[in-house]
Amino acid sequence: MISITGACCESSFLRPVRDRPLWPGRLQRSVRQPVHTKMVTRATYGVELKKGIAEFYDESSRVWENVWGDHMHHGFYDAHVQASISNHRSAQIRMIEEALTFAAVPDDPAKRPRSIVDVGCGIGGSSRYLARKYGAKCQGITLSPVQAQRGNDIAVAEGLADKQVSFQVADALEQPFPDGQFDLVWSMESGEHMPDKTKFVNELARVAAPGATIIIITWCHRNLLPHEESLNPEEEKLLQRICDSYYLPAWCSAADYVKIAQSLSLKDIKTADWSDNVAPFWPAVISSVLTWKGFTSLLGSGWKTIRGALKARMNVHYPLQIGCSYHVINVDLE
Repeated sequence: MISITGACCESSFLRPVRDRPLWPGRLQRSVRQPVHTKMVTRATYGVELKKGIAEFYDESSRVWENVWGDHMHHGFYDAHVQASISNHRSAQIRMIEEALTFAAVPDDPAKRPRSIVDVGCGIGGSSRYLARKYGAKCQGITLSPVQAQRGNDIAVAEGLADKQVSFQVADALEQPFPDGQFDLVWSMESGEHMPDKTKFVNELARVAAPGATIIIITWCHRNLLPHEESLNPEEEKLLQRICDSYYLPAWCSAADYVKIAQSLSLKDIKTADWSDNVAPFWPAVISSVLTWKGFTSLLGSGWKTIRGALKARMNVHYPLQIGCSYHVINVDLE
């Protein structure tokens, strides 16, 4: 995974994205070189992908909340330490704090973020945590109507609704916000669902205010070597199995994200590899499915969720098999 934390400069704005053909439900070798043969229009692909993502999370979010709580993302663990169901919540909070620390998000009351967007918010775990931590207004967007409604319901129950925390259905590639609105732009493990990584980062930069910080945490494939134009066939095969299970389109590397950030004149870009720190997560997820609560919750979900759970076992060794990494990247908006 990669986390990009950074800020945009005042001169940052949307760059035009060419209307190139896209390929549904299949891996692209990089952000430049697709491997599929069946081409569809961008509009058709986008509609099908968004529909699949929304339905997947409509079905799976309640299962996840019942078993793992309201933070729908990896935990951060000490490297090579076995994770358990009992400590996963603290590890998920630690993931948020580690990202904030790496990005040097100020905690000083005079400098802390006051306006936050949570892009791919799930049921709002990060939004509510950040709103409380900084006393900030946080707006979350998701493709899932079920997630947005559940996030708003929890916000009401916890006294965070109305002026402080809110959630809505919206596309991360076409955010319903004006330019330069947010002091902190937060995307926790949603970038892997984006079919156009350049447009994704463009939108994050567009809604970021001058001096803001952008944090992206997302799965990436390994950086290609200088002589390589793509992953090798075995890596592509393994990655494709994940893409087909979890509605993931084209992947890219951490280096590709850095190039995109540089093309937008983002500043102070930095990255760190957290692969070892998230590796214990998937064995703990699999163990939770084998509990009575996990099993009965899964049976009550839809086929998309069950299929994803059945294929989750391969995620235990997946990062090592294809050199996948969980990175953090920091950039600043001047």
